[in-house]
Amino acid sequence: MVAVRNTFESPLTEEILFEWNGMLLQSNQKIETGAWRKHKEPMQVVSGTLGKEKIHFEAPPSSDVPKQMKGFIKWFNDTAPGKKLEIKSAPLRSAIAHLYFESIHPFEDGNGRVGGAIAENTLSQTIGRPVVLSLSQTIEKRKKQYYQALERAQRSNEITSWIEYFIQTVLDAQIQARQMIELTLTKTRFFDRYKENLNERQIKVIRKMLEAEPQGFKGGMTARKYISITKVSKATATRDLQQLAEMNVLLPQGGGRSIHYSINIS
Repeated sequence: MVAVRNTFESPLTEEILFEWNGMLLQSNQKIETGAWRKHKEPMQVVSGTLGKEKIHFEAPPSSDVPKQMKGFIKWFNDTAPGKKLEIKSAPLRSAIAHLYFESIHPFEDGNGRVGGAIAENTLSQTIGRPVVLSLSQTIEKRKKQYYQALERAQRSNEITSWIEYFIQTVLDAQIQARQMIELTLTKTRFFDRYKENLNERQIKVIRKMLEAEPQGFKGGMTARKYISITKVSKATATRDLQQLAEMNVLLPQGGGRSIHYSINIS
């Protein structure tokens, strides 16, 4: 994604797509990267048990991929800002670009991730600056909805519902990015406020609890968990937790053996 954002103004080429694919799959020795798929078997999205398979989508055969991708790259560059087929709406162009690429499915593996990079690259190109969001992270949270929208769009040239879905996904990604930035700043201010008054054990535990935000540390922090993280005695763990509660760093909940603590990050 750093490479995508650093080169968003450049025209799209085969070499750039091969480079992205290679970076994504460099640890996979079984997949040929940096090249279009070549296998003769159909590239299909299938579900169901053996003998009762349902084919959701079948991409063009491998022999057609070079021609199809040449057409895609030409379309992509022709619809860029200032070009003859310019699409001025960034989310609209991004939605079509992602669907177009995914429907060709040109690589052996990594098509979804490269398609996400293309979508973000499209947004950056059209608005004229690198976008600060993660479409892939937003899509991953509602993967079933994504595949349903993609399947419907790939069955027809009527893609209005796909565009509506994708634009909403872009908006959701922007909201999530803003929330992440705000949370990061909040955590940084929180840590700066208290770190001088915490010992090394407490700092280690607080960092671990902050990492779990915004979902929160599962089950809260307990003496047992504190011991597991810091390798100290029960007495030390209890004393450290009580001190954190007195400082208002942690908020106690429950009582007795069931007492647990949440972090007071607000």
